[in-house]
Amino acid sequence: MTNETLYNGIVLPEIWPPGHVDEGARDPIPVPYLATPPDVIPIDLGRQLFVDDFLIEATSLTRVFGKPEIHAQSPVLKPETEEEMDFGNCPMAAPFNDGVWYDPQDQLFKMWYMPGWFHSTALATSPDGIHWERPAFDVVPETNLVWPNRDGYDRDGCLVWLDTFHNDGAQRFKMFQYYRRYHEGRSDAIGEGWLHVSADGIHWSDPVITTPLGDNSSFFYNPFRQKWCMSIRRGSKVTGLRARYYHESDDFLRGAQWDMDTEEVFWQRVDRLDLPDPARPDHRVALYDVNVTPYESLMLGMFAIFRGPENDICAREGVPKTMDLELAYSRDGFHFSRPDRSPFLASSRRRGDWNRAYLHAAGGICLVVHDQVYIYFTAFSGLSPQLGPTDVGSPGLSRRVMYAGASTGLATLRRDGFARMEAGLGGGELTTRAITFKGDRLFVNVSALEGALRVSVLRDNGEPVAGLTADDCVPLSLDSTCAEVKWLSGADLSSVAASPLRLRFHLQSGKLFSFWVTDDPNGASYGYMGAGGPGFTDGRDLGSSLLVTEN
Repeated sequence: MTNETLYNGIVLPEIWPPGHVDEGARDPIPVPYLATPPDVIPIDLGRQLFVDDFLIEATSLTRVFGKPEIHAQSPVLKPETEEEMDFGNCPMAAPFNDGVWYDPQDQLFKMWYMPGWFHSTALATSPDGIHWERPAFDVVPETNLVWPNRDGYDRDGCLVWLDTFHNDGAQRFKMFQYYRRYHEGRSDAIGEGWLHVSADGIHWSDPVITTPLGDNSSFFYNPFRQKWCMSIRRGSKVTGLRARYYHESDDFLRGAQWDMDTEEVFWQRVDRLDLPDPARPDHRVALYDVNVTPYESLMLGMFAIFRGPENDICAREGVPKTMDLELAYSRDGFHFSRPDRSPFLASSRRRGDWNRAYLHAAGGICLVVHDQVYIYFTAFSGLSPQLGPTDVGSPGLSRRVMYAGASTGLATLRRDGFARMEAGLGGGELTTRAITFKGDRLFVNVSALEGALRVSVLRDNGEPVAGLTADDCVPLSLDSTCAEVKWLSGADLSSVAASPLRLRFHLQSGKLFSFWVTDDPNGASYGYMGAGGPGFTDGRDLGSSLLVTEN
């Protein structure tokens, strides 16, 4: 029972998590806070993004969803070592979820990944997120493995979390692994979910076994509510398609066991807007994977949409599965809106490409590197050094070319570039809903080199605040991910802080990505940075070494 009020004014219902999602419906899952937003929205935590209409009362601007660029050096990690080459069967050097994080203690990017298909877990490091090294650890001498292979077991999905939110150094890193355990005399395997903790991300505790769940399950931390949340893979009880169930707990390890009937609810599925691949129009689309991370003032989701073919067809045709990654957004940590159904990252679908198919997000989803977002992902070429299209390699059915040739890609996006509001030469306006804040400085992420952005502050009744009007505003004609809005009167927002207000953005020939109010002169947003990044403290934008950019 709850009625908890969140940081952004959303009030959760008494029964939480809600269990009313219709598994068999074809319409998109409703998002209650978009249908009925709070009367007043506090904006003290994080940059405010325009990924939906939560903050917008009225606008003549056009929303455009951003797409990342594949970094020129992709793949940034590809199979090279003996372990990664999988004895010539299914080479792999990429996260199968796993995780890519920035560790501020060591000032290194760290990537946990699968070295060879169904092998164990390895760790690579990088000073810049582009050039990666494989340090030798003592877990398996002269290798970079951080969890050794075990006879009779095959590793499947995994997820690693760098926990900057709790003070227990012995549990600074959390990990979920899914292992298939084989028994003598049986042709099938028993799946087990394992939870581990670690002080250094190298030496891990013995596994704590979870409630039974499916492969490619994972977890995430919701810092807005301080909950550990399981993203549980199961077949829908109604449709039979791959879908997601949800369980939350206050403690990572103690939450390993839960009652499936009373403590787990149906969570996410595909709907009628999820279309099959044109090459396979009869295939039933399914939700293969869901990764989640906190980004600024919301939870960012990466949904893996499976467009086929199924495993038996892949084996027969000698092709990897086609899977695209799409973005979703949540302001309560449970309900996700999916306003853009075009792929954020798409399988190339071309034979010979390193990113041909079977894309997976990396745990943590994204990092903030100065004025860019880094997104790491896994892609499969479907090419093997020694297996033909229909060959089966040792040690069994899992060694087919459908699982061969996995490398790690890097894509980049402007900071906050997931969505933007645009205006042409004729200009346009955007007026927010009623908001409150405690800071005295307004910042924006804007690109308007050929135009200008002005802002007016309105009282809750629509009356302009003297000295804070658009006519008083110093026009911003620049391209900056962190620019302060100022007024000729010299007034700031301190005189109106804590009172319900509206902001009206007047934009001409430009793009507006986000806004936020802060007390920090450098523009610290106090929001969350996904998997972290250089200069940020404990995965948050606290302003210690914020890079303000202007072009």
